[in-house]
Amino acid sequence: MPHPVAARTLVAGDLDATVLPEQGMLVASLRHRGVELLRRVQDLATAAARGSSAGIPLLHPWANRLASLRYQAAGLDVALDPASPLLHFDENGLPMHGVPWSRLVWNVTEASRERIAARLDWSRPELLALFPFAHRLELVATLRSDGLTFETTLIAGDAGPVPVAFGFHPYLGLPNRFGLSNLSRAEWRLRLPAMRRLALDGNGIPTGEESDFEGFDAPLGDAHFDDGFSLIGERASFSIAGADRQITVELLAGYPYAQVFAPRGQDYVALEPMTAPANALVSGRGLRLVEPGAAFRAAFRVGVGRS
Repeated sequence: MPHPVAARTLVAGDLDATVLPEQGMLVASLRHRGVELLRRVQDLATAAARGSSAGIPLLHPWANRLASLRYQAAGLDVALDPASPLLHFDENGLPMHGVPWSRLVWNVTEASRERIAARLDWSRPELLALFPFAHRLELVATLRSDGLTFETTLIAGDAGPVPVAFGFHPYLGLPNRFGLSNLSRAEWRLRLPAMRRLALDGNGIPTGEESDFEGFDAPLGDAHFDDGFSLIGERASFSIAGADRQITVELLAGYPYAQVFAPRGQDYVALEPMTAPANALVSGRGLRLVEPGAAFRAAFRVGVGRS
């Protein structure tokens, strides 16, 4: 029978990754030649207590914000309980990032030196109170010498269709050439592809309007990003590079949207694969449904190499 595993370390070539199945399948560390590439992982206990994101968390059943405590999806009207311990809120009181990673215990179904597979059954009453769509998630993380690939499959239950609005939130950072400290943002080169930028209101909620985004290829420096995008093609690649290292987030399948979060003055960039835009459960924009018994698959990769 599958069973909870407190932590699992994957190793391939110069890379190693630590995955926490008992805490949302969080990737709590991704190291290249012993140097940490993830950010906000220094105090996971505090992050878990606050409901904050860290490392590379799965955001489910919605990524980023909802505009209200009420949504309608797949024929159901859902009212979220603001007192639920399974909710986390942003600074404006909006529900943020679904159920915090630390609250979701996954069952490991397969594990080896380079791969871990786990399952989450969305059937507990407290989970269904927030997202009343019975389903199963299967997540496979595979480490190779050049990167970490995530394959996520949502299998809908028999009762009805399941909305798809999950995403991931990789917090990435660049060390200096010797791995002794963080590289200055002035020395980070951020590359974003041409996309469609989603117009956001003052709460970070998409308004429904879009505009052309020609891409970005320049030192990050004091540039600030907190933006949602829709892809132009089926796949896309985002990267940061500096001190002879490049970290690339490749959207391989099932992620037609992305969020880029690079707050000024912080030593991280979040390049976020998203199956739907923020607030899709409320607005219905870009929201896909998985029919009863059917499956939806999405995949992305965090690559590590020389710049």
